[in-house]
Amino acid sequence: MAEKRKYARKYCKYCEAKIEYIDYKDAKILRHSLSERYKIMPRRLTGNCKRHQEMVELAIKRARHTAVIPYIIDTRKVVAVPFEQIQQ
Repeated sequence: MAEKRKYARKYCKYCEAKIEYIDYKDAKILRHSLSERYKIMPRRLTGNCKRHQEMVELAIKRARHTAVIPYIIDTRKVVAVPFEQIQQ
């Protein structure tokens, strides 16, 4: 039988920074949980704990609704760092 692969445990960066509330207006914090096509990345990829992942999802949805970040981007204009387009 094949051995199970051992991966390094991912830690929640919000717990390490002791962040209590994730604000939807702060695009810098939300950038770590979005892919290059502005999709919400799952917990298994980001390493977020359940509590902070739920807060991130809610903040991203609120930011999309208030037009802080876009819902989708054009598939022909995918860029490496999408947050360079966002004005601060």
